[in-house]
Amino acid sequence: MCAASSAILAAQRRGEDVETSKKWAAGQNKQHSITKNTAKLDRETEELHHDRVTLEVGKVIQQGRQSKGLTQKDLATKINEKPQVIADYESGRAIPNNQVLGKIERAIVPPPSSPQCCKGLSS
Repeated sequence: MCAASSAILAAQRRGEDVETSKKWAAGQNKQHSITKNTAKLDRETEELHHDRVTLEVGKVIQQGRQSKGLTQKDLATKINEKPQVIADYESGRAIPNNQVLGKIERAIVPPPSSPQCCKGLSS
C-alpha cells in the first residue's frame, strides 16, 4: 500500500471527512475524447456502400440459365466460378464484376452467328 492510501484509511478510521475523486478514463487506453463530429462521421460512413447487381439482371441470368437447362452449379462449372457466385448474381447480392458478367453472358447467350441467336426476332 502506498502512503497516500494509508493516510486516507487512517483519516476514515478517525471519522474525518475524506474527499476522493476518480480521474476520467484513468488506467484506460483512451487517448482521445469523443467529439461532436463523431455522429456526423458515422452517418457519412453508413451511406458509403458498394452497388449491387439489380434484381432485373439476376432474373435475366436465371431465365437464360434455365432456358439452356443448366443448374446454378452447371453454369458455375462452365464459367469456372463457384456456385455461390451464380446464386449471388441471381439474388442481387453480388457486387458487379464485368469479367464474371461477361463469362455468364457468353455461357447463356448464343453467339450472333448461331441460328438460335435471333429466334423470335424475325419480322
